[in-house]
Amino acid sequence: MTNTRPVSTGERLARGGIYAILIAAALVYLLPLAVMLLTSVKTLDDIRTGNILSLPVEIVFDAWHKAWSNACTGVSCNGVSGFFWNSFQIVIPAVLISTFVGALNGYALTKWRFKGSELFFALMLFGCFIPFQVVLLPMAQTLGYVGLANTTTGLVFVHVVYGIAFTTLFFRNFYVGIPNELVLAAKLDGAGFFTIFWRILLPVSAPIIVVCIIWQFTQIWNDFLFGVVFSGQDTKPITVALNNLVNTTTGVKEYNVDMAAAIIAALPTLVVYVAAGKYFVRGLTAGAVKG
Repeated sequence: MTNTRPVSTGERLARGGIYAILIAAALVYLLPLAVMLLTSVKTLDDIRTGNILSLPVEIVFDAWHKAWSNACTGVSCNGVSGFFWNSFQIVIPAVLISTFVGALNGYALTKWRFKGSELFFALMLFGCFIPFQVVLLPMAQTLGYVGLANTTTGLVFVHVVYGIAFTTLFFRNFYVGIPNELVLAAKLDGAGFFTIFWRILLPVSAPIIVVCIIWQFTQIWNDFLFGVVFSGQDTKPITVALNNLVNTTTGVKEYNVDMAAAIIAALPTLVVYVAAGKYFVRGLTAGAVKG
């Protein structure tokens, strides 16, 4: 039989107090989302006569339809659907490329060290701290020289360049904790650089891969500065389209449409965090305490 110590009244009260504080904090944190949801399903008359937390008199989804389906023309923007898919065309390749290159860099910097590898890593780490505004002009010139200005491919290139520094840092810290004996044994068996990478390092890298994917996905999806500077009229990401929508006035400010568009823009990152949030914390802590 297993002896279990009875929980005292004081411990129950303390535990209840902790849960009460956590629930209250969660409610406060979710309050803006509740306001956005309520506003997005209200009519304009309902918004004018009620307060921000009042329940809708009638639930309507016209604002959602308008926020999604209409397109931008000239300087006026009335919808985000096309730009929603633009963001996916930017995010998916940028995340995959930067994660893969970061994994290779982290592997080489920990298991195949070369002369100057520490300096190389220090320079990449230094790149993490360069303000984005500093490189806007040089990056615009570079994209122009290679013919990628105002294109989706150009935005992918920009995000890959900036993402590699962070993914290399994550993978390098994670791979430091993997025993070198595994790599040495594989070398003795005749395995080469890429064989070791594919068959030994990558299979155990799932936690840090999830960290890099979530980190990069969130950073790139929510980016506005690079999107507004380096995109063309038809290649804008959803953050730029959302800004245009919110700041476009045609006589009547449609707050319900603005809120619906903002929720649409935030949905992918919410889905990613809900689906893989626990793996993010696990992988981040695994890589943060090594090396």
